[in-house]
Amino acid sequence: MVEATSDGEPDNSHKEDDVSGRPLSGGSALMAPAAEHGAGANQLPAWTKALGWCGVAGLIYLLICAVSIISRGFAGLGSDAAHTMFAFAAHPWVGLSVGILGTVLIQSSTTTTAIAVTAVGSGALPIQGAIPIILGANVGTTVTTSLVALTFIGNRAEFRRALGASTVHDFYNWLALLIFFPIELIWHPLKHISGTLTNALYGTDWLPNPAHLNFIRAATRPVEHGVIHATAHVSSTLGPLFTIVIGAALILVAVRYLGKLLKLLMVGRARDILIKAVGRNAYLAMASGMGVTVVTQSSTITTSVLVPFAGTGILTPAQVYPVVVGSNLGTTFTVVFAAFAGVGQDAKIGLQAAFVHLIYNLFAIVVIYVTPLLRPVPLFCAETLARIASEHRWVLAVYLGTVFIALPALVIVLVGVL
Repeated sequence: MVEATSDGEPDNSHKEDDVSGRPLSGGSALMAPAAEHGAGANQLPAWTKALGWCGVAGLIYLLICAVSIISRGFAGLGSDAAHTMFAFAAHPWVGLSVGILGTVLIQSSTTTTAIAVTAVGSGALPIQGAIPIILGANVGTTVTTSLVALTFIGNRAEFRRALGASTVHDFYNWLALLIFFPIELIWHPLKHISGTLTNALYGTDWLPNPAHLNFIRAATRPVEHGVIHATAHVSSTLGPLFTIVIGAALILVAVRYLGKLLKLLMVGRARDILIKAVGRNAYLAMASGMGVTVVTQSSTITTSVLVPFAGTGILTPAQVYPVVVGSNLGTTFTVVFAAFAGVGQDAKIGLQAAFVHLIYNLFAIVVIYVTPLLRPVPLFCAETLARIASEHRWVLAVYLGTVFIALPALVIVLVGVL
């Protein structure tokens, strides 16, 4: 465990010399390729950068189009068929498991959450059914960073440091779920607060009203109509289903390649900002994690960039911890923005679902990170797992396979299917 400073913040200063000075033992092999990669990113020809940013704009456009396509697909199904499609996720434990397992399989919490928000916005899924899926997606996204730590499995000390830094994301989100999911089942605070916030802001000058964003509808209509026309020759039920599948696939493609393209364009600068920030102040590190995640559209990219630095001893799990917290919050803004692509009478409820994700992560920061009593818990759990897994490496496989795949799948089968 890393001792806390007198003001209650984790001590993020004791490794500053390691960041600014010479790399620790085993770090030179990492720093050389990392430096080369950062330099390559910064020395891209101007025309390549221009094409890259055009690609970013195109992928953002594709993301908005995909949300509109899914909305039209759900509308084409009809209310009865759409509700039947999500009936299996009506049980909160099944919805939670769908969120976890779905995000693990597609490797994108943004995609899972956007689909849930779109389903709510089209009236196919009630807000009560979307909340567990959103909370589950928040947990499922952490598995990727844990897999990054496996690249250090050949060196026990480096593997322990990398795994400690990567799984702090796991345990932070598991602790948030353990606290807020039972509370939501009993008192529904996320539903009520998000509803109040949506009612207060929707249709005002504070937030744009999707019904008034005619330029977005006009811009996305050609792609939307093209997909609908392509599926129109199929039956009245299969056609909308194909439309939904195409929209979901487009979201996955847009989010996946948007992250990769932004990582290519921004990774050097983003890495420099994060490395400098985590050595100074925990809350500055949190803000940096949030900002970089908003830019890259992926909390996984933000946290994965730091795992190699933790593995070689340049950063500690305690220093990575606030970046993880900030990245969790940053990933919520994408879905809030995407919610404005919703159309129809239920678009307001879709915006409420997006606010659920934002409010949930704000509450998690206040209750877990700001509170000195709970702040050390994720770090302690991560370092304990890392210590055990570095000595018995099969423990990590059991942990990942059980909590991210076996248990969610078992709940879906036993509760949702049988």
